[in-house]
Amino acid sequence: MNASRRTGPSLPPSPGAVHLECSSTGRTSPSERLAGLSEAGRPLLVRYDLDALKGRFTPASLAGRPPTLWRYAEVLPVRDPLRRITLGEGFTPLIDSPRLARSMGVRRLWIKDEGQNPTGSFKDRGLCIAVSRAWELGAKELAIPSAGNAASASAAYGAAAGLPVHVVLPRDVPAPILAEIGALGASVQLLDGVISDCGKVVRRNCDEHGWWDLSTLKEPYRVEGKKTMGYELFEQMGRLPDAVVYPTGGGTGLIGMWKAFAEMEQLGWIGPERPKMFAVQAEGCAPMVRAWEEGEEEARAWTDPATYASGLRVPGAVGDFLILRALRESEGGAVAVSDQDMARWVEAIGAATGVFAAPEGGATAAAVPKLRDMGLLGGGEEVLLFNTGSGLKYVGMEPEGT
Repeated sequence: MNASRRTGPSLPPSPGAVHLECSSTGRTSPSERLAGLSEAGRPLLVRYDLDALKGRFTPASLAGRPPTLWRYAEVLPVRDPLRRITLGEGFTPLIDSPRLARSMGVRRLWIKDEGQNPTGSFKDRGLCIAVSRAWELGAKELAIPSAGNAASASAAYGAAAGLPVHVVLPRDVPAPILAEIGALGASVQLLDGVISDCGKVVRRNCDEHGWWDLSTLKEPYRVEGKKTMGYELFEQMGRLPDAVVYPTGGGTGLIGMWKAFAEMEQLGWIGPERPKMFAVQAEGCAPMVRAWEEGEEEARAWTDPATYASGLRVPGAVGDFLILRALRESEGGAVAVSDQDMARWVEAIGAATGVFAAPEGGATAAAVPKLRDMGLLGGGEEVLLFNTGSGLKYVGMEPEGT
């Protein structure tokens, strides 16, 4: 067995899921077969027997486990340890940033640096689990539409599993990302358009060739990988922060963390407390911000999306109603920032912390002063920003409007 597929002997077996549940209707379906959307056309969520794990799966039980997302094996869906692909993803650094905190007028500021994942972005979390689970359930070839980083991650984990991967990307994907995908052996198709256009091509090819579609929230398992960010926050901090500021395209990570907090409460790790969740989008593509401001439960697709932060150029999200629900239940909100502010804050983050953030990471920093001005963040709060990728992957890209 290739070493890249081993998660280590110190991990317990996973009991796996008890069923899948429609995020809209609550109707359940079997978990041990490949599944896309629910019969209602909504994302499926993985459910576990958390009551059986309570008291056994605890923060103390994590001591000595490998520093990857697989340390949370009991609440991940892959049953067969030989199907747990790992390249060292997860357990990324949590960086205390006092100088940024002072400049923003908040009590304490942390940066979760997801750029230190194997392919340089948080997409490794979701695709690690999605590819592992698809492999376990018998998928033979995989396909994904992507703005860039998800294609890199799917190519990497597909390569580790020995599964062919087909990616469809906008033609203007950052060159370093395109080079990375090519080096990882995926089949690449470029087209004029945005990720929603790529998704249509992927769906057609999956129907025609029998490939398995890894599109955001159109299968149940990417969100399971992303939810590990929520478990990590609690484990690394010993608590949850007052606020989480998260760059939001498809929103899988925000949905995943909100799911993790609910699981953690049922497991007895936390009580009913939750961070305020804030979604940050680009001014040139802000469907979630518009829906939040208008009090809508779903978001209309954005026309002519434009931003150099390719991960934020998502005109419509399958899980829009889940994102908006989390924002409102947490008493958080949504805000849009300009490309120019993203770029300025990428430099400010770098100078203050040594982290070369992706534009999406710059967006979270740019959002904090705006959220302070809006009265949604207070000066006495502990705030956590997600830098979702390495700035190295965007070298040569220019902000819109420059």
